[in-house]
Amino acid sequence: MLSVALGISSLGFSQVQNTDVLNEPVDVSKDFENYQNTFYFADELMDFNPKTGKGTLKYNRYEYQTRQAFNNMLMKPDTVAANEFPSTEYAEAPELPFEIQFVSDRTVRLKMTSGPQFNQPETSLMLVDGTAANHPELWNYSKIDKGHQFKSEHGKVEIIAKPWHVNIYDEKGKLLTSTLHNSDVQNTYTPVLPFSFVRRNSDYSRSFSPVFSLQPDEKIFGCGESFTQFNKRGQKVILYTDDANGVQNETMYKPIPFYMSSRGYGVFMHTSSPITVDFGKYFNAANKMMLGDDVADLFFFLGDPKDILDEYTDLTGKAAMPPLWSFGFWMSRITYFSEKEGREVAKNLRDYEIPSDVIHFDTGWFDVDWRNNYEFAKERFDDPKAMMADMKEDGFHVSLWQLPYFTPKNTLFNEIVDNDYAVKDRKGNIPYEDAILDFSNPETVEWYQGKLKHLLDLGVSVFKVDFGEAAPYSGIYHSGRTGFYEHNLFPLRYNKAVAEITKKINGYTLIWARSTWAGSQRYPLHWGGDAATTNSAMSATLRGGLSLGLSGFSFWSHDVGGFVTKSPENIYRRWTPFGMLSSHVRSHGEPPTEPWEYSKSFLKDFRNADNMRYKLMPYIYAQAKESSEKGLPMMRALFVEYPNDAGSWLIDNEYLFGESMLVAPLFEEETSREVYLPKGTWIDYQTHKIYQGGWHTIEAGDIPIIALVKNGTILPHIKLAQSTKDMDWTQLELQVFADKETNSAKGKLYLPEGEKLENISVEKDGNSFKLKQTSLSDKINFKTETIIK
Repeated sequence: MLSVALGISSLGFSQVQNTDVLNEPVDVSKDFENYQNTFYFADELMDFNPKTGKGTLKYNRYEYQTRQAFNNMLMKPDTVAANEFPSTEYAEAPELPFEIQFVSDRTVRLKMTSGPQFNQPETSLMLVDGTAANHPELWNYSKIDKGHQFKSEHGKVEIIAKPWHVNIYDEKGKLLTSTLHNSDVQNTYTPVLPFSFVRRNSDYSRSFSPVFSLQPDEKIFGCGESFTQFNKRGQKVILYTDDANGVQNETMYKPIPFYMSSRGYGVFMHTSSPITVDFGKYFNAANKMMLGDDVADLFFFLGDPKDILDEYTDLTGKAAMPPLWSFGFWMSRITYFSEKEGREVAKNLRDYEIPSDVIHFDTGWFDVDWRNNYEFAKERFDDPKAMMADMKEDGFHVSLWQLPYFTPKNTLFNEIVDNDYAVKDRKGNIPYEDAILDFSNPETVEWYQGKLKHLLDLGVSVFKVDFGEAAPYSGIYHSGRTGFYEHNLFPLRYNKAVAEITKKINGYTLIWARSTWAGSQRYPLHWGGDAATTNSAMSATLRGGLSLGLSGFSFWSHDVGGFVTKSPENIYRRWTPFGMLSSHVRSHGEPPTEPWEYSKSFLKDFRNADNMRYKLMPYIYAQAKESSEKGLPMMRALFVEYPNDAGSWLIDNEYLFGESMLVAPLFEEETSREVYLPKGTWIDYQTHKIYQGGWHTIEAGDIPIIALVKNGTILPHIKLAQSTKDMDWTQLELQVFADKETNSAKGKLYLPEGEKLENISVEKDGNSFKLKQTSLSDKINFKTETIIK
């Protein structure tokens, strides 16, 4: 175990923010605060063709001016004359392209450029089809007094010529948000930059800042796996992929340039450049999207949260449906070092009757711990192919850790560098001591996938796609772009490369990844990173998962018990059912993580929580299928299902597991907690007590978690098996959660290898419920159990 201790101790340091060290997140907001720079404020629509949606927009030139008043140095933007020579060659107030497109009857695209675009890619990796459709026929055009109007059954967009505004309304005519013009912020002493772009004095590069209004009481959610306060209103959020070294700080493994508002709209900032968004932190009425990009390409989605997520994932991709076995329990630690250890863990899982489907080998399956060369250590793995075949026969799939960084002592280092598979610096060398794979190079991807194919052919079922957050910011990539645009794209390219070779060889799309960008949700699944083993880390983990789910990700997991140190038994006990009622579940971290290494009472509690999950597998699998089809998170914020319940927008320590189960983990060593329930009737899954909407103090059942079921729900259950491989899907029990006044209930089923999601329903027949006719009746023997007698 010495090597484990050494491995962990080497990670005992972490990056301190705001110190200008290697790979610190890039905050582009500094460019918009620098009084040496020049700013161009969007002012007037000069011309516009409603048939093409194209026109030109005039920008006026401003700089910050200073004034000393009462011992304060004040700043305010003011108009300035051009400073270029010769003056005949450069525009003082440039007129630049503006365009509006209509992707669907709910999705509007606004696009502006700050200068000529000579090298724009024809397709975008972030968009599922590479490009976005344009359907202007879905919106009716009319000329209005001051400009132009486009209207669909779901909303309305006004373009006002002068002063230039784009106003976005819902279907009832309520203003959702609007661009901010300089004239809108003259009634305050606060110097607010309106919709504009900046030209840096240092190098004449440009970056856009679309600025939109925020209304009183408006709330903002999303931006990826953000661990700070759930509602982003009043926060400044930096969207730059980072090794966050934990789950309790403001940086993110999984930033996503997408957010949604409680007013009924969402926004996708279509760029891979660094982004900083000030959601009313500096000035509470201004939503300031500071894009590193010299192009502003924004998609607006109209509707309730479900509508918004469906539209956004139609554009950027919906999650593939993972295989059934992936929803089983994953057993891991950092790390199992040998075939012997792996086989012993598999045996113990079965001997102790811990239902499970995956054994994960982390950083130690190579000759040297952490030195990834895609080869099992020959001294410690006698026959990895036979090992994996034996494990699969016993219902276990094998997961392997790897990463895209190669140290100088790695046996593959010279091959990678000599063949130009690595990211370069400005001189043509590699930027760091490690060689970092350049996934923008098709030859690199082919080489890399060849290494993975060899392992997949041996019997590996899935790869842990670790790291990916340290793509060199100043690196030169095969794409022809620098890390300014490639850094955030790196996780997406990385996720895609692993997912596609796994799909090609094994027939399903599945990874276990830590880093992301927009579009990564197409390649499930992702987990929450290196959580501390504390109550506060557990609660922050949930906030991060909820935020990621509101950013288009259906599937997400976390290290049960925390990662960094040995998990205290009381925390591990409460974290376990939280993990079991997540999309996917894995125990992982500093050893021991195996439940039999703790007390007998803990082992029993762990087994009970695990058994609950495996019995619930028909519900979990059906909810997963629906989530993948509709772009919904399996672990979802309450307001996704209850957007008209005002209280649901305030809750960040509970969640809905699928559409019908409400889960409230115990974040402290208590047996009860305060739980908010949306309007309606709810039935405790364990105790069967009935509650109405509102606040309640609820006692946990024998399993230390609070889980309630929406009244009128069928929860399909299956007989307990030790792996999903051994489940008998021809025998299902339909548990009906309905109070005595409810005469019907409904649910969903999706069978392994099923063709479609099936709706099932029951109706009251005396004191029990009777299943209505279903196409599954000839395949399944259903037993109906009425929970409330």
